Amino acid sequence: MLILRKAQDRGYADHGWLKSFYSFSFAGYHDPRFMGWGNLRVINEDRVAAGMGFGKHGHSNMEIISYVLSGELAHEDSMGNVKGIPPGDIQRMSAGTGVTHSEFNHAKDQTTHFLQIWIEPNVMEITPSYEQKSIPLSDKQGNLCLVASPDGAGNAVKIHADAKMYAGLFDGSQSHKLELDPSRKAYVHLVKGSLHLNGEPLSGGDALLVENESELLISDGKNAEVIIFDLSH
Repeated sequence: MLILRKAQDRGYADHGWLKSFYSFSFAGYHDPRFMGWGNLRVINEDRVAAGMGFGKHGHSNMEIISYVLSGELAHEDSMGNVKGIPPGDIQRMSAGTGVTHSEFNHAKDQTTHFLQIWIEPNVMEITPSYEQKSIPLSDKQGNLCLVASPDGAGNAVKIHADAKMYAGLFDGSQSHKLELDPSRKAYVHLVKGSLHLNGEPLSGGDALLVENESELLISDGKNAEVIIFDLSH
């Protein structure tokens, strides 16, 4: 079963310095049909104006992933990490027993465009931790590259959750097949461009909620960047 969610059907908030699309209910946006999918709880597509950002705030018992699309995100947290997150990096923060952090765009003339992703953990009250890795573009070209997983294999960051996250870039004749366990769920978010997934056409910002499927076939990409989650129920 594939459920198509068009980009324009997401929640939206414009705070001036911050413009956000919400894939699932978040803050002032509430839709009981979209409270999450499996253990995926949040995908916010955020655009942060130059010189602006999120001041110090707290999280607990959540796996939080930042995936920067353009610009750079400056991260600082109560664990002592002060990092810049450029496009191509994957950043993971395990909030565990509690952590505070801030995220800013320190550029004077460039918007920071990034995805904020929350996944529910399968272990609670752990010591907070941070991890950041660079993913070469070549690893994602015409391929689904594992970027987050429970064991942190390869270039993937390690998440304390029963989930995997893949990222890929597809154009022209490039295609890829991802095998799935039909007893699990999956979620597809097309970051940009267009492609077909199991024959379903998607455009930038569109998503597919996937259930009871044994494979996902990507084809007909046009400057496409996609992320796919393999999720527990």
